[in-house]
Amino acid sequence: MSVTPFTVPVEAAEVDWIMERVKAHRWIPEPANAGWAYGANRQYLEGLREHWLHRFDWPAAVAGLNALPHFRAPVGDLNLHFIHRRSSRADAKPLLLSHGWPGSVFEFAHLIDRLAEPQHPAAPAFHVVAPSLPGFAWSDAPTAPIGPRAVAGLYDRLMTEVLGYPRYIAQGGDWGCVISAWLGLDSSAVTAIHLNGYGLRNADMTPQSEAEGRWLAWATRIRETETAYLMLQGTKPQSLGYAMMDSPMGVAAWLAEKFCGWSDLSADDGRPAFAQPPFTYDQMLTNIMIYLTTRSFVTATWIYRGMFEEGGFTIPEGRRIEQPVGVAAFPHDLLAFPPRSMVERGYNVVHWTDMPRGGHFASLEEPELFLTDVRRFVASL
Repeated sequence: MSVTPFTVPVEAAEVDWIMERVKAHRWIPEPANAGWAYGANRQYLEGLREHWLHRFDWPAAVAGLNALPHFRAPVGDLNLHFIHRRSSRADAKPLLLSHGWPGSVFEFAHLIDRLAEPQHPAAPAFHVVAPSLPGFAWSDAPTAPIGPRAVAGLYDRLMTEVLGYPRYIAQGGDWGCVISAWLGLDSSAVTAIHLNGYGLRNADMTPQSEAEGRWLAWATRIRETETAYLMLQGTKPQSLGYAMMDSPMGVAAWLAEKFCGWSDLSADDGRPAFAQPPFTYDQMLTNIMIYLTTRSFVTATWIYRGMFEEGGFTIPEGRRIEQPVGVAAFPHDLLAFPPRSMVERGYNVVHWTDMPRGGHFASLEEPELFLTDVRRFVASL
């Protein structure tokens, strides 16, 4: 299959349109002392907009992305975009990194060279493949929504048929942890799985201990307070898409609120949460601009509808992920892991790390913890 080198474009005309809309943004009222409790925080967004208009350098951000080797290739009916960084090490193992929503391959960009060429000779090295999900960024959108199991099938073909890796390791968080689990169930090419989120759930989630019961009660509260977006994007994504197509600040608010709400906002000394997400404005805006310049906000939401049409996010009755599974359990993740006893009923867990801090966007928020855990897991196999 044809693999074509790809250069991330700046899209100057699109940027000009975006910036005009950012300049023309009209603010909405906000309840007193709202923080992030009612959604996106105006104080944060005012600072983000100021940085966007006067200091953010999108061409420089694009140049940083293009320092990595990008490609596109036909897989099934779609052309998928992916970063493919081969290691110089003869013992390097193929590693598939799967991102989720509202992220992008940018979450991994600062780690890919380090994964491929570790400074310490004893550390494992990887041939790193990081695709953009279908409908995200520079990957084609499907003609209708597809879910994570279908995406897993495309990724498996990318790794085995297009890139020629007969065996590989899968890693993921957010949709990436769901995709990686489906790869474990459906692909004989996957040798091991590393997860930083609890995606596919056991067919039977009945608690068997007090700790499991406490986790289930917590997960139920999170579903009630943090996942209205999931139901909207999983049922009527087009209505949201029309609103966002003409509103760069609307997209920024929608994405930034998730980057805040799903991250670790607690200070080390136990002080209350603060309003600033643990990411720089440049990091936030690079990810936001990937969605905006590719006009992919709405097609990126389609995977939610596709997931419901596939049947949800449950391991099929009588099945279990049998490949060795490594778990990086970050404490402030929207998809925080239940007790190990519950996870092991659906996954062959051989490695488990309870992280001291960090949230949902682990590779971007806590890159050293993330990188160290991937290496330790693979070295232990």
